[in-house]
Amino acid sequence: MLAINSINPDPVITAVSHDKDPARAAKVLFTALNQDRLSIVLFFCSTDYDLEALSTELGRYFGDTPVVGCTTAGEITPLGYSSGSITGIGFCADYFSIQSALVKNLTCFTFADAQRLVHKLIDDVNRQQVAPIKGHTFVLSLLDGLSIREEQLLSVLKANLGSIPLLGGSAGDDLHLKDTHVYYDGHFHSDAAILIMVNTRCDFEVFSIHHLVDTPEKLVITEADNKNRRVVEFNAVPAAQEYAETLGLNIEELNSLVFALNPLSVRIGERYYPRAIQKVNEDLSLSFYCAVETGVVLTRSKPQGLMEELESLFLQLRSRLGDPKLIIGYDCIFRRLEIEHHGLVNELSSILSQNRVIGFNTYGEQFDGMHLNQTFTGVALGGVRFE
Repeated sequence: MLAINSINPDPVITAVSHDKDPARAAKVLFTALNQDRLSIVLFFCSTDYDLEALSTELGRYFGDTPVVGCTTAGEITPLGYSSGSITGIGFCADYFSIQSALVKNLTCFTFADAQRLVHKLIDDVNRQQVAPIKGHTFVLSLLDGLSIREEQLLSVLKANLGSIPLLGGSAGDDLHLKDTHVYYDGHFHSDAAILIMVNTRCDFEVFSIHHLVDTPEKLVITEADNKNRRVVEFNAVPAAQEYAETLGLNIEELNSLVFALNPLSVRIGERYYPRAIQKVNEDLSLSFYCAVETGVVLTRSKPQGLMEELESLFLQLRSRLGDPKLIIGYDCIFRRLEIEHHGLVNELSSILSQNRVIGFNTYGEQFDGMHLNQTFTGVALGGVRFE
């Protein structure tokens, strides 16, 4: 099965294919997105595809047009939530000056590297800018979702970007937790990130929301393996054991859905930020999707009003930007699991489609230099400011 849908091709076009054959899927995207002046094509795809074959076909169809993307834990298409598909966005060069860069070997990426990269992206965008850089530019990031390097990369990038907003998502692999990839220059890469600097004539607004409320229950990290984002002990007890007992469950009952419905949050200033659990290890430690440290106090949280929070966000965005041309959305996989658990996929898909959301389910979201979990983070594009 395949489907194509497009938003007003001026300034953006969108498409989706559910065809499992890489050649046919790439052809669908090309047929829907092809126009004379594309600044870039951005796509999100399932790891169900033969990625090597998909790379070949995307290169064959799109030729010299820059194409970037990543693998997912689920896709958000013009038709709403999907799995096993590929969805894409074409940005018209009349409205967008877009430059991208690949960062390899994330462990060795330094402040000086970030400085050089940001300056180059700004210089490249400046040559073809469609609007002033200040106030009309944002940066999208796509990261290997199993790299364990998001915090390091984001901190040095944010320090060099200054007032330019930075947001993005970590690539997934349909909860297999084995291989996540970003796509750049005709190939899929691991231990890598893509930075996409977008200068636009359109109004835009970046956002990040979550729907979690805090409870009085606390878990103190008394031992952690910071480097590998692994909590060994909560309250001086093996982490999985203490977490399960807090929920009134056996360790064997812990799984991704339990983690999604019973998240933990860390307080930074006056706000709480979710820290999602990835898996239980054989030694009863817990691996996390975000950074963890010994001594940090985590608060048990509970989901509440996901749909209401999302509808409120879209209402506010429309009041400020008008009907969106496009919303690029990075939606945590744990939100998707909760939605599926409550049987809300069709209803939420309709809301996302009505608000022209394209994106994917992530292994983490990035916003304002922070690595987050269990959020819906993104950027909404409004009307054209400069005719």
